[in-house]
Amino acid sequence: MTESTIKFTALGNDRDNMRRILRSVFDALQEKGYNPINQIVGYLLTEDPTYITNYNNARSMICKLDRDELMQELVRCYLS
Repeated sequence: MTESTIKFTALGNDRDNMRRILRSVFDALQEKGYNPINQIVGYLLTEDPTYITNYNNARSMICKLDRDELMQELVRCYLS
């Protein structure tokens, strides 16, 4: 067993695309009467797409994003 830490590097979706998709998903959830923050967090923790509504194609859009990249970007934005 190695004692070194593995370095994680996320590649792929650009920030603007990620932001657009997340905003669209947030808006769709809000329009349907859900608490968007709770639903998105549920999806991020479980990777269960049923936390996200199909309304306005929100579920399909969020599934196009890499969950690890999205979480990394959220942490980066929170800490900056």
